[in-house]
Amino acid sequence: MSGIKYLCSMAGIYLHIPFCKQACNYCNFHFSTSLRLKAEMIDALGKEIALQRHYLEGQTIETIYFGGGTPSLLSATELMQLWEKLENYFPQQDLKEITLEANPDDLSPAYLRALKNTPVNRLSIGIQSFHDKDLRYMNRAHNAAEADYAVKAAQDTGLDNISIDLIYGTPTMTDKEWLENIAAAVTLQVYHISSYALTVEPRTALAHAIAKGSSREPDNSQTAAQFEQLVERLGAAGYEHYEISNFALPGKYAVHNTNYWKGRHYLGLGPSAHSFNTGSRQWNIANNTTYLKSILTEGKVPFEKEVLTPEDQFNEYLMTSLRTMWGADLDHIASVFGADARTRLLAESETFTDKGWMQIEEGKMILTTAGKLFADRIASDLFR
Repeated sequence: MSGIKYLCSMAGIYLHIPFCKQACNYCNFHFSTSLRLKAEMIDALGKEIALQRHYLEGQTIETIYFGGGTPSLLSATELMQLWEKLENYFPQQDLKEITLEANPDDLSPAYLRALKNTPVNRLSIGIQSFHDKDLRYMNRAHNAAEADYAVKAAQDTGLDNISIDLIYGTPTMTDKEWLENIAAAVTLQVYHISSYALTVEPRTALAHAIAKGSSREPDNSQTAAQFEQLVERLGAAGYEHYEISNFALPGKYAVHNTNYWKGRHYLGLGPSAHSFNTGSRQWNIANNTTYLKSILTEGKVPFEKEVLTPEDQFNEYLMTSLRTMWGADLDHIASVFGADARTRLLAESETFTDKGWMQIEEGKMILTTAGKLFADRIASDLFR
């Protein structure tokens, strides 16, 4: 396997805003429910932007993504502070997409009007469910009425490039209620829907509740059935299933996340944020206090780094490409990793084509709907 690197001219920047009003019981992302260090964090992020200004050298910045945490806890003024720092160090002329993750309870008319005067041109709203009992189960900070209102208010403000998140497989939600959630999203005519199975991550409140017996575990068969309902209903409504967890109206794919799946470069800023440049991957320390001290006092970014071997690069490409409707390109694999890698991959994939989990179409390995339920297993079985 040669491990020849392939060139990627488009790149993205991710900023991790590590604050939330309260902790969702399933979440294992890095965040704090105390806003005490928010001003210092904005200052540190601005300084990290300067420190990392060369990471994407030679790349065209196409997307900027404010994630978290809950970035909508930042005011429009605070967002502009970070934007001005980005403008100082990264060229802006080719930007296509500037996304802000937001919780429904933050999207007041006044906040939306203020956002309209920032460069943000896309919202990713954490709805999760349009049923209050599910939201209470997940310990979300908003209710169903706020979820519906937030989308409509954003659309009325002119911020109509909207993605919403939905979660399926919760023990509180029947199949009928899941179909109601899908119908509500379709009725709102949002451009993009990201939908994830509820997973029990270690050291979360949900894992603790299940261990104590105070909460039921998700039912795998129900989760699989609800995934299939999701694919069928959104397909009928005109949404393209372009990545395992993502659906979009034609031409409305998430550019930032699509670039992740296509193996393009990205820079992650903030505590716990990851960066990738095909040859290596690095990640910042997931501790607010240590991150702030390192950036503000010592003037250095506190990160760990992994140099990717040719085998790592192969696995990375396979894992991400198989998640998409475009699949893994066999000609690309032969060009980058050698003809033997393609030959071996085709032979090893016969198990999955025989099961109906994968199809080979026009030189692409593409998972079927049934195969998408086993995507991680299929990829790991095909790893080098």
